[in-house]
Amino acid sequence: MFAPEVLGPTVDRLARLADGGPVLEFAIGTGRVAIPLAQRGVRVSGIELSPAMIAQLRTKADEATIPVVLGDMATATSPGKYALVYLVYNTISNLLTQAGQVACFRNAARHLVPGGRFVIELWVPELRRLPPGQPAIVWRADSDYVGVDTYDVLHQQIVSHHFTIDEGGQVRLFRSPHRYIWPAELDLMAQLAGFELEARHADWIGSEFTGESRSHVSVYRRWQSRSEQSDPGHAGGEDRIAPGNPEEKD
Repeated sequence: MFAPEVLGPTVDRLARLADGGPVLEFAIGTGRVAIPLAQRGVRVSGIELSPAMIAQLRTKADEATIPVVLGDMATATSPGKYALVYLVYNTISNLLTQAGQVACFRNAARHLVPGGRFVIELWVPELRRLPPGQPAIVWRADSDYVGVDTYDVLHQQIVSHHFTIDEGGQVRLFRSPHRYIWPAELDLMAQLAGFELEARHADWIGSEFTGESRSHVSVYRRWQSRSEQSDPGHAGGEDRIAPGNPEEKD
């Protein structure tokens, strides 16, 4: 996730989508994406639940460079309005209820200017790999690391089990719970919050999303009404207009 061939296209795409406007990262963490994006001249702010993560970020960028609000990305408010809100590396799945995930979309909408974008990077649930009648799959097995996912398909929950083996043979276990989301369900969450899907690709470089894709980068657009176009302070309206796409510019 820190490799230049991964991070470079991510920052390139986000900078292009920002189109010169300010951006907000939900779950900004230690600044893996935010810092190189700010180095491109993009005005970046963040929301982060973990004080420890913010402390690490502060060793690399001060508050004036990247302001961060401590709080839950589904409810916390960052001052101002933004051209782009983004949420990368499967992090929306850390919200363990459907209601919490919908609230995240609605919080993104509250932070965006009319016509602004919300970008989500997320994996596609791999239930086709589950053996019949079994709740778990091994998705990686190395000499020093084993990764196992266990599924609760009734409640759409998954727990990732990360086994790390040191040179002495000692095993450490870390578990991370998630709620998995199908792309179509994600699109419906977006609609409930006033977004429509603008683009979906299999990765940050724009590869085609297909039935075999294991992840996706989805760009949602907050629609604006005619009244919002004539009155920026207006928040309602039903006659929607889609603004232009900065990714189509030369």
